[in-house]
Amino acid sequence: MRTRIFFKLLVAAVIVIAVATITLDFAVRRSWEASLRQQITLSLTQKVELFAHEVQDVNHPGLPQDVSEISKAANARATVINRAGKVLADSEANPPEMENHATRPEFIAALQGRTGSNARRSHTLGIEFLYVAAPIHGGAVRLAYPLTEIRETVSEVRKTLIEASALALIIAILLAMLAANLIVRRLRRIMLFAEGLASGELSTRISDNSSDEIGQVAAALDKTARRLEDTFHALESSRNQFETLLNSVREPVIAISSDQKVLWSNGAFSRLVPQLRIRDSLIEMVRDPEVLEAVHASLAAHDARSAKARMLAPGRIFQCTVAPMPSGAVLVFHDLTDIERVEKTRRDFIANVSHELRTPLTSIQGYTETLLDSTPKTDDPVREFLLVIRRNASRMARLTEDLLKLARVESGEWKLELQNIPASALLIDAEINLRGSATQHQKKISIERSSDQQVVADPDAIQQVFTNLIENACKYAPADTQITLGVRETKNEGGQLEFYVRDSGPGIAAEHHGRLFERFYRVDRARSREAGGTGLGLAIVKHIVLNHGGTVRIESVVGQGSTFLFTLPCAANAVHHEESASATQSR
Repeated sequence: MRTRIFFKLLVAAVIVIAVATITLDFAVRRSWEASLRQQITLSLTQKVELFAHEVQDVNHPGLPQDVSEISKAANARATVINRAGKVLADSEANPPEMENHATRPEFIAALQGRTGSNARRSHTLGIEFLYVAAPIHGGAVRLAYPLTEIRETVSEVRKTLIEASALALIIAILLAMLAANLIVRRLRRIMLFAEGLASGELSTRISDNSSDEIGQVAAALDKTARRLEDTFHALESSRNQFETLLNSVREPVIAISSDQKVLWSNGAFSRLVPQLRIRDSLIEMVRDPEVLEAVHASLAAHDARSAKARMLAPGRIFQCTVAPMPSGAVLVFHDLTDIERVEKTRRDFIANVSHELRTPLTSIQGYTETLLDSTPKTDDPVREFLLVIRRNASRMARLTEDLLKLARVESGEWKLELQNIPASALLIDAEINLRGSATQHQKKISIERSSDQQVVADPDAIQQVFTNLIENACKYAPADTQITLGVRETKNEGGQLEFYVRDSGPGIAAEHHGRLFERFYRVDRARSREAGGTGLGLAIVKHIVLNHGGTVRIESVVGQGSTFLFTLPCAANAVHHEESASATQSR
């Protein structure tokens, strides 16, 4: 780690030094070179003006000697040129051998009466000069300064800059080594602190009292460690309280992970399943298919599911509620053994009583009919009493019959013969079979929407559903109204079709919707008795639909009629729904 930090610091220092050196070389050096050239130009301008003042005329006597003296005094090359561009005198070259200077920029400017300057390579000497010319009578005088001296000076400056950069690099290496050692020692303390936290030593702390960034990080980590320690103690206390609470609960409770491994269980579940081991798979301890299916569905859909467990313990029945957690699920088992026993006793009692009542009721109806046939129609009081007896005996017979049907459906005695059948066939059979009953009540039945898609159903059981719903509509809807049948696809992912029966009756208030499918529940008891209802028709509908793996509901607004809807599984999901229906019937 020390080597990596050292190289990082060294690279950073090298980059900074290189950037600084390049910046100085390109910015400061060029600026300084331009300033130096400007100063030389200004100096040459002043000297060439003195040169022009001293010579004044190209025909000045002793011109070569004056040119040589002025060159030495000005430390520059001196030249005198006549108006035609011919060199009359030069301090460093033979004038006859020199080119005509009529096209030189500085000479042209001097002939125009002003001081001119130009930098270029000399054709005579082959080196670069800075030329400055001034006008005199009959031509111009010129001074030239070699720029090679500027180049040499700049090279010296660059050499000094590179040497200084190399020295700075050496110092940077030493500083990087020192800083790397200091940083590594402090970071190693932080690393040891982090390893201690990872191993569960929440009381460990970092001893770093500096106020720089690393010190601030160390202080923040110490603060975090203190909070983690406090939070851990609080969580540990809450966990202990939670375990104590769950262990005191009589219901068995178990928590599983997302891969269905056992994470925790309370004492009640451990006593129920002695072979329980933490981290074992749930399927090794709970072999009830319905419970495992509910667990799988809850983990997949992230919502609560429920199922009955009949194989968890011999002779006992549990209602299992599966609730999802962020990384798994929790299963709560409610013992329904006593409730199921009482419910079975109730169903058996109702079935037995209903069965025993059928014979005397049939006898009462038969004798009443015989008495009615033998009683003169003029004997109004006696005949009226007999009609009342027949009406009530018929109502009791219907009630007994409905109780027997409901008992058979609830107990699973009514075995469904499931088959694939088009939805349209169910609607057509219902319309044909109940057309006569609707006509007697002055109603008409029509099919609004149909579908040839197949559903999984017992046709006889579904016809019982349609019979109960349509007869209800006939009893409560006004005369000369329409009863509409139909089917439509649902939006859920279960692959179901939704059938409906719509009437134009008085409607049902929303507060009754939740209890409407309970046995003997009536919205208007007086009107129900007048219509001859038993209060069991919708309960029978509910249990038949549930045994098919479907749902039933109502949509109704007071004064706007009612629509009863129930779903049936599509044939594409036959296997799944047949298993679901079988499990429902077994319950």
